[in-house]
Amino acid sequence: MLSGGFGRANQWMSRRFPVWQLALLPTARGFQCQFCIGVQNIRNVGSDRFFDWEICYDGQLQAILCLFLQRNDAREMYGATVKSGQRYGKRRKNGKQSALIAAVDLFCGVGGLTRGMLDAGIPVVGGFDIDPACCFPYEFNNGGSKFHQKSVVDLSGEELAACYPAHHTRVLVGCAPCQPFSKYTQGAPVQDNDKWGLLHEFGRLVQQVKPDVISMENVPELQRHSVFFEFVASLKQAGYHVAYQEAFCPDYGIAQQRKRLVLLASLLGEIRLVPAKRATSEATTTTVRDAIAHLPKLGAGEVHTGDMMHRACKLSQLNFKRVQASRPGGTWRDWPTELVAKCHQAKSGATYPSVYGRMEWDKPAPTITTQFFGFGNGRFGHPEQDRAISLREGAILQSFPADYVFVAENQPISFATLGRLIGNAVPVKLGEAIGYSIRQHIQSCLSEGGDE
Repeated sequence: MLSGGFGRANQWMSRRFPVWQLALLPTARGFQCQFCIGVQNIRNVGSDRFFDWEICYDGQLQAILCLFLQRNDAREMYGATVKSGQRYGKRRKNGKQSALIAAVDLFCGVGGLTRGMLDAGIPVVGGFDIDPACCFPYEFNNGGSKFHQKSVVDLSGEELAACYPAHHTRVLVGCAPCQPFSKYTQGAPVQDNDKWGLLHEFGRLVQQVKPDVISMENVPELQRHSVFFEFVASLKQAGYHVAYQEAFCPDYGIAQQRKRLVLLASLLGEIRLVPAKRATSEATTTTVRDAIAHLPKLGAGEVHTGDMMHRACKLSQLNFKRVQASRPGGTWRDWPTELVAKCHQAKSGATYPSVYGRMEWDKPAPTITTQFFGFGNGRFGHPEQDRAISLREGAILQSFPADYVFVAENQPISFATLGRLIGNAVPVKLGEAIGYSIRQHIQSCLSEGGDE
């Protein structure tokens, strides 16, 4: 329809939408709506039917035509008055607006939070992380989401703002590195760790860009530190409605006993994490058996030929005897004396009974750390096979899809690197719950605006 020339296309659009003086601008690939210039990622905007009219376009268009309720004199045509902060959307058949949303993921890693947001129906235009090992898995598994290898410290508000398409509700999400605050961290106090300041950098970008909705995910221990309350205070001072709570991962269909702090903030109105039973799209998975019992059997040091990620670390002769002597849910205290490490035989000092333990089939796994592939690093022994869990099993317990690709074909696989990337990731289903909460909140705000 539009390939007949710029003048004819504009005349056709003017007849269909008389309230608007639209301009379809010629580009190298065809015509493009003036409101879409510069849009790089518009794949999840919607179908070919907008505002109850069929819009015809040819295959050369870089973007489907987007119309936005920006003027109150569109009320007679569209039956809606647009409030401040509710300027984005497309018309659905039921007469209400449907939001055009774009998100950016800070500290994105391999894409756990991004994958969850996409599963919840929120387009993620890009992610930022300093680790080059994240680039391939992030982009390969989250088509259209661009990876930016850049420290958030060096990211300017102007650069971040340029990532968002015009006329979209802006969402900024992220999980600042949590090692300084984690209960698993031993040694240096928080103030001596360079990473603790990254939450301040998150706050700086919020102040510079003013995204409509924000989410920050981290360890619950963050609430014990002043940096968190300074972050919350800065959001409230900037006009955000702020809510935060602890989320227990099994409640969201994640088969590990992980607790996370989830903060949501919005300029549009009150917002909070939705109840767990409404947040995920698939049946609940809460036990180790549900998550990984179907995977092929594997020996210590072996790699499954059908999945290079289903590989288990080698065990020394001593640790092989130890895992054989271990029972699901037990500790090293169950072993014969000759197998117990000298440090555990001492009367003084930390004993860490959960190390060298096996998982239990019918309970959630312990928190998946960056060292989950090692039998001696926690309760990471397979429930019945004499080995630690594989890289694939760790990823599935983090609720990554079973076919998530972490390494390009014919590239070496490092336990240390993949363990770090998987263990540091936001569980995908928790990301889905966050995304679902944000999408429901934005749709609710737009509906309230449209009903006035």
